[in-house]
Order: sequence, then structure tokens, then C-alpha cells
Amino acid sequence: MSGIIEPIVGRYVHVEIDGEINRIYFEENGSGIPLVCLHTAGSDARQWRHLLADEEFTKNFRVIAFDMPWHGKSNPPDSQYGSEYRLTTASYTATIRAFCKALKLERPVVMGCSIGGRIVLNLAIEHAREFRALIGLESADFQQPWYDTAWLNRPDIHGGEVCAALVSGLIAPNGPDASRNETLWGYKQGGPGIFKGDLYFYRVDGDLRGRTSAIEVDQCPLYLLTGEYDFSCTPEDTLRTAAGIPGAKVTVMDRLGHFPMSENPAQFRRYIGPVLQEILGKQNW
Repeated sequence: MSGIIEPIVGRYVHVEIDGEINRIYFEENGSGIPLVCLHTAGSDARQWRHLLADEEFTKNFRVIAFDMPWHGKSNPPDSQYGSEYRLTTASYTATIRAFCKALKLERPVVMGCSIGGRIVLNLAIEHAREFRALIGLESADFQQPWYDTAWLNRPDIHGGEVCAALVSGLIAPNGPDASRNETLWGYKQGGPGIFKGDLYFYRVDGDLRGRTSAIEVDQCPLYLLTGEYDFSCTPEDTLRTAAGIPGAKVTVMDRLGHFPMSENPAQFRRYIGPVLQEILGKQNW
């Protein structure tokens, strides 16, 4: 219907990260427990638009999704134009913590997908007491690379087209065509070398094998959910990781792939709804 205005509000916040101010774009809706959502490698916060507009969830959660620096509407830091972008465990962790601090969020829930799912494990290892709960989608301590990143940023290849082509098979079959196309559209619009730079964290710097046994879920509950069709972070990867974290709750999601929140929002909310309800029930912890 023409004329509908969505309740999502977009703003910029200035965030100091590693001594430099970053102008970070974020969108939010709702009130209650802050729920910070992290997008996948090479994309941006638009992946979360359905959750941001969900009337049921936003009654009790202040849902916030931000574009990482270099992504979407968040430009690179002024000093880094012309340099090669590489996301590291340290820089990713620092960015999330600085963003939450800048918005003065009190013990937020952080939910991340793919690289976001990996970094929530590091948040659980190093900073669990700062968060009310952590949710990793398509999350594991490590996955064997199945791709060649050399193709992702070359002058003779359209970067957006090749990035979208690379991830297209990670979307489950039989989902809505519009959601599938929208998910891939985000990849077609990424900046040059950004997907490749994110994957440096995913395949090299962010290897958490041997570290996740330090996670104590009594300090911060940990939920891991992975789509059955994800062959990048397979259900077996997530189950292996969860087996080494006593108390972690793991779910394999039917009819979903690597981008559950954007590739099939209706199917995803069947799984994330009970998780958010459980977190809501524990809000007085």
C-alpha cells in the first residue's frame, strides 16, 4: 500500500575507535532491552530491516543495527582512505564496544551473523560481563575457507557482481525471491575490497579454535543458531563449537541458509522469537 512510513529511524553517531572519530550510521526502532545487530561480511545493516520493523519484538527490545566503518553509509575513517581495508579481531571487538559505549547502552544483547556470529564468540571470551546475552547466527570458532579471495577485488572484474555470485549459493532454496534478490543486492553495492577485507578476519585473524572453552555462560548466556543449508558455516561447525562451551544453546534452523534474517525473515522469526522471549524472561538477572 502506498504511503506507509516505516517506524525505523536512521541517525549518525560519532564514535572514537583507536583514537580516531568514526561517523557511524545506525538504524533503530523499539524500546526496552537494547539489541545490537551485526551484519555479515561485505554487506550492511539493511539485512536487519525486517527485525527492525517487527512490532512484536520492538515492544520489548530497542533493536539497533549499524553499518560497520567502510560499509553502507559509514564511510572509512578520514585517515584511511587509499589504504587497504582489513578487519581484525581486535578492531572488530573495539568497534562494537565503542559503538555500545557511544550510545550509552546498558548491558545490551548483541546478535551477529557470519563474521558477526564469529565476533560474538570473542565478546563472550573477553568481555562477557558487558553483555546481557550474545546470539551467534551462522557462528563457529573456525571454518575451512572454500573460496579464493583473490577474485574479490581486481580491476578486470566487477567486484559487486563477483561478491554476490560467491554468496548466492549460501541462500536456502525455496525462500522468497524478493528476499533473495535483496540479500544479493547488498553485496553488489559493497565498496571495493571490503568483502575481501572482512574475510581476512573470517579466514585468518579470527580463528578462535582453542579459545572458546574459556566462555562461561553463567556470566552471559550464549545462543548459536545456524541454517541447515549453510555450507560456509555448516551446522556441523556450529555443533562442534557448541560442544566445547558447556551451557551454550544451539539450534539448527530448517529451510534457512547463511543469511537467515534477510533471505527468509518469516522463517527466521520462528527461531529468534523464542530466544528473545527467553532473554526477556531473564532481564532481571
